[in-house]
Amino acid sequence: MDAFYASVEQRDHPELRGRPVAVGGSRERGVVAAASYEARKFGVHSAMPSVTARRKCPELVFVPPRFDVYKAASLQIRTIFAEHTALIEPLSLDEAYLDVTENLQGIASATEIAQRIRASIKAATALTASAGISYNKFLAKLASDHRKPDGLFVITPRMGPAFVEALPVGKFHGIGPATSARMNQLGIHNGLDLRAQDMAFLQRHFGKAGAYYYWIARGVDERPVRADRIRKSVGAENTFATDLATLDAAGAALQPIIEKVWRYCEGADIRGRTVTLKVKYADFSQVTRSRTGIAPVSSHGELEQVSLALLEPLFPVPRGIRLLGVTLSALNESSAETDAQFRLLV
Repeated sequence: MDAFYASVEQRDHPELRGRPVAVGGSRERGVVAAASYEARKFGVHSAMPSVTARRKCPELVFVPPRFDVYKAASLQIRTIFAEHTALIEPLSLDEAYLDVTENLQGIASATEIAQRIRASIKAATALTASAGISYNKFLAKLASDHRKPDGLFVITPRMGPAFVEALPVGKFHGIGPATSARMNQLGIHNGLDLRAQDMAFLQRHFGKAGAYYYWIARGVDERPVRADRIRKSVGAENTFATDLATLDAAGAALQPIIEKVWRYCEGADIRGRTVTLKVKYADFSQVTRSRTGIAPVSSHGELEQVSLALLEPLFPVPRGIRLLGVTLSALNESSAETDAQFRLLV
């Protein structure tokens, strides 16, 4: 979906159409959960601190999130997917992989299926979706981003290797800004540079991810679309351009990570009992700290409180922090009201 949360708000509030909109908190320590395309022109994006977003775009309109509305729209979209295939692997409320090799309507062209799905979504929800069509998940994901918003793009088997080799590594799904910068330092700027490296080199510099990078540089991705995938945890992490040395700096850097995890939990209506903090230092050594409660974490504030409580005892740190991550596990799909009742009974 195109700028899903923000697009829903613009759909439901005509006065917001054509204006830069951010879904999220406008308070000093708030974080942007989603930005409209009008806001993105100013450099506003998700996970950006609200103060930074407002500085980049003084006319930005902040709207509080309505996860119940987003989830209802998501269910409408999933229903449309299910008219075409049972092999649906949701990634979030607004994105999914579909395997249409053997589709329910017997349509020979995946491109035609994508066109029908996009038209059905527009008719049912008044929202636009972008589709990527290809012969594996990695390339389909790249294709879905290639013509946003409201676009469709096909990467055929003949196109695949050339498309990958010309693409900057920063555009690869699974390669974030920090990894992209590290690759650039090693002389790897695009897919062709990445394909020139052997497996040993990539694993030496990027660990287990090296094998993934080796194969996607060749347009190869054997992962199947898994309709039965059960999510066991929800997590997010960020690698920083500059190492963090103080508790205040680390605490502030943790805020958008917590926000991202909780945003997913709210949207998917899931909760978890175990909070895990991941800290990776400048020398790539790593520690994790976990805490499991008797009841699921029930609010953003509680997740923040537990995460910071796990972080504080690690200071003073032996060396700078290059990465922080937060994961919520021991998940259940109960509503917030059920969680509150459970906590009260305990």
